Amino acid sequence: MTWLSPVTLQDDRVALVPLAHAHAADLTEAVKDGELWKLWYTAIPAPETMTAEIDNRLALQAQGSMLPFTVMDRTSGKAVGMTTYMHVDAANKRVEIGATWYRKSVQRTTLNTRAKLLLLEYAFETLDCIAVEFRTHFFNRQSRQAIERLGAKLDGVLRSHQVARNGTLRDTCVYSILPVEWPTVKASLRFRIDGTADKSE
Repeated sequence: MTWLSPVTLQDDRVALVPLAHAHAADLTEAVKDGELWKLWYTAIPAPETMTAEIDNRLALQAQGSMLPFTVMDRTSGKAVGMTTYMHVDAANKRVEIGATWYRKSVQRTTLNTRAKLLLLEYAFETLDCIAVEFRTHFFNRQSRQAIERLGAKLDGVLRSHQVARNGTLRDTCVYSILPVEWPTVKASLRFRIDGTADKSE
């Protein structure tokens, strides 16, 4: 068993299950909600490229650099998005949580907060990570605000880090959460979800 192997993480509202081709139809429907692939400052698969996106993420999993999840809304029983542990550094016990998107109808609900709590909890309490990283485009204000609401701190900005699909240069904001910060971050996320910061729950 490798340091980071496929696993299902869930609470009573959301389930993060290993990505599979069986989820393609739901994910294709989900990405059409809000036409998410048209956002210029992020890379979200178009409906016609969903199968290729699943293939790509599973190939990265086989290489040991990614662990991809399908985000399931347990209320509807449908797949509503994707997320991953990526840039996996097993030797140093570091991961990035990223390549995340959700259908528009579940954005700004507790679903993302719940998913992030599950991913962070597993990273710090099972994988014993020394840091969990988040990265996003400088102009992706919604993503930056969401990352900061989690409690992640800005490490810096990688200027002219990548060439975007439209040919523009991407400045990448790099954030992280450290183990010493995790108890406070966890209490904050629990309070946002259900109004209690009791760590014993």
